[in-house]
Amino acid sequence: MDAYHLLSEIVEVVWAVVAQITNVIPLPSMGVGGGIEAKETVDFLPLVKLTAAFVAGVAGIFGLGLAITAKKFAVEMDPRIEHVKEVLANAHCGACGYAGCSSYAEAVVMDPEVPVNLCAPGGDKCADAVARITGKVAEKTEPRIARLFCQGGAAESTRRFKYEGVMDCRAAIIAAGGDKTCLFGCLGYGSCARACPFSAMTMSDDNLPVIDPERCTACGKCVSTCPKMVLELGPMASQVVISCHSKDKGPVVRKGCNVGCISCGTCVKTCPYEAITLENNLARIDFAKCQVCGLCVRKCPTLAIRDYMPEREAAYITDKCNGCTICQKVCPVNAASGEIKKKHNVDAARCIGCGICVVKCPKKAIIGTFRAPRKSPVHAETVGAA
Repeated sequence: MDAYHLLSEIVEVVWAVVAQITNVIPLPSMGVGGGIEAKETVDFLPLVKLTAAFVAGVAGIFGLGLAITAKKFAVEMDPRIEHVKEVLANAHCGACGYAGCSSYAEAVVMDPEVPVNLCAPGGDKCADAVARITGKVAEKTEPRIARLFCQGGAAESTRRFKYEGVMDCRAAIIAAGGDKTCLFGCLGYGSCARACPFSAMTMSDDNLPVIDPERCTACGKCVSTCPKMVLELGPMASQVVISCHSKDKGPVVRKGCNVGCISCGTCVKTCPYEAITLENNLARIDFAKCQVCGLCVRKCPTLAIRDYMPEREAAYITDKCNGCTICQKVCPVNAASGEIKKKHNVDAARCIGCGICVVKCPKKAIIGTFRAPRKSPVHAETVGAA
């Protein structure tokens, strides 16, 4: 109601000024019986002055009115919003779920339910800074990375036809779902690499995107860009993945790709942690259960499972060993050996560093793999004592 009265007063003032000006300006009298005074010349300078005075007067009145209205109805902004914007990555990637960094900064300051760790490019350092500004607690998050669930590059897959359109996956998919025989596979035209705001993706000679783990911030731009949905965000610690996205049956997969999952179930039977299941003709790994032992990688007949940690250190048994023989029983490659109730040994040439013996050893006497402190045998007793 105050705004209405204020605007009404402004209009009345403007109308009064206009009325006064029109009374001063000599206007011709028109109508029945009216006389019109015509002049051969016009005094240009006085006309310009009068027009300028009129425009300036109206502009000043409206400007004053707007200034008063803006001051009266101004919304004060929390200064912390600007501070938060300064510490964010300002990539405007949308990974936080908001339209941009400004929107997230306002939300995290004003809404107590919005967490401080949504800026994926900023990482833990950014989350800690936002937490200090907002007074919230920064919960540690597991590092994530984009993963490619397809290995069917140009050398390993076939094409249904020759595509000669725009070199863009989103354009190519319009042509009957893409030119690839596998309707689930990566098309290889680099839309994801061009969409990455951090230059973390490049295209290989085999027309597959290569992800740089040092640059990838898990912002999700590539995931949302890919029309085939062969890119997913996952935990960086989960180094063993089924690098296939096909839901076709085995014979159909073999016709279009040499390295696709044929749903044979070998990996399911091999996994000692029951982390792999078959769903819709595709093996999937439960990262919560997977212990990254890599056994499934070795058993897969089509090499559809990719291991991002190809080298694992061999296990070493310390003097804490009581000769229970459990390591010997669980070792999938028969690398552990020894007599009962005597210290066992590991054949480093055979050991694949899967870490199963480390997990199963009741005395925690096995070290050296990626699951245990990486110490040389010389320091084994010190480590075991600790």
